[in-house]
Amino acid sequence: LGVERVAPALARAGARRFFVATAEEGADLRRILGPGPDIFVFAGHMEGDAPLLEAGALVPLLNSPEQFRRDRATRPDGAFGIQIDTGMNRLGMEADEWRRIRDVATRQGPALVMSHLASADEPESPQNARQLAAFRAMTAGLEARRSLAATGGILLGPSYHFDLVRPGIGLYGGRPFAEAEPVVSLTLPVIQTRRVSAGEAVGYNATWHADTDRIIATVSAGYADGLIRSLSNRGQLFADGAPCPIVGRVSMDLITVDVTDLPAVPDRLEILGPAQGIDALADAAGTIGYEILTSLGGRYARRYLDASGGGE
Repeated sequence: LGVERVAPALARAGARRFFVATAEEGADLRRILGPGPDIFVFAGHMEGDAPLLEAGALVPLLNSPEQFRRDRATRPDGAFGIQIDTGMNRLGMEADEWRRIRDVATRQGPALVMSHLASADEPESPQNARQLAAFRAMTAGLEARRSLAATGGILLGPSYHFDLVRPGIGLYGGRPFAEAEPVVSLTLPVIQTRRVSAGEAVGYNATWHADTDRIIATVSAGYADGLIRSLSNRGQLFADGAPCPIVGRVSMDLITVDVTDLPAVPDRLEILGPAQGIDALADAAGTIGYEILTSLGGRYARRYLDASGGGE
């Protein structure tokens, strides 16, 4: 969506702690936000990261004893956090690893001790309670701030909240926060329309044939713009709420859409908006809203609106 505009808007709304994937991403965010907000790095302290971490006043979330030793050796006075693994088996120190360095680490005052829930978007999953119990056991007695919940965990209730929560997809109108207000709309310009006779094929490899005479619009966007190929012959665009099915394969820069039933073909068709949010589009593509949202490419002209509806 554009970190240059989104991050300052979140900061103006009161966000004082941000989380990024890598030190490089953190350095870009620090340039945008300036001094003040905390910026935590999920990847921790990778080899060669020390200059970026120091220059950007970033807080690495150390994922292993090796990262802890590297960080303390190269930046002994720098702020750091700890990520522990409570059952996701993705990032973080396992219980035995954490037990071995806990006393040394806590004496140096970690800014945060965190973990991540694997099944928070499934409230009935027993894995949530198991991870909560593991997190409590592994962090019992700590004075450091603790964090377990992202969007799904927030919705599981206060017992998962601890000292700090990390809303992500919920800020942008995606599941599992079903009541969230969508913040993204996307319309695609119509380049050309054509009549296709019954029996003719549309698109690469002739995966769709017209059963009757149809009117096909070609719009300017494709998988190079993040509209993934699995939408081929499955997704829909909309014109004032009227669905227009994607026909044929989504190609790199173009999508073909059946607009036969429209009274008139508009200049643009909507793929994200009131009629279809990121999760509905993801359902059609066989993926999740996160992938749709994070895949939107740089070729779209972006217009940012403020709360009053004005923008640029």
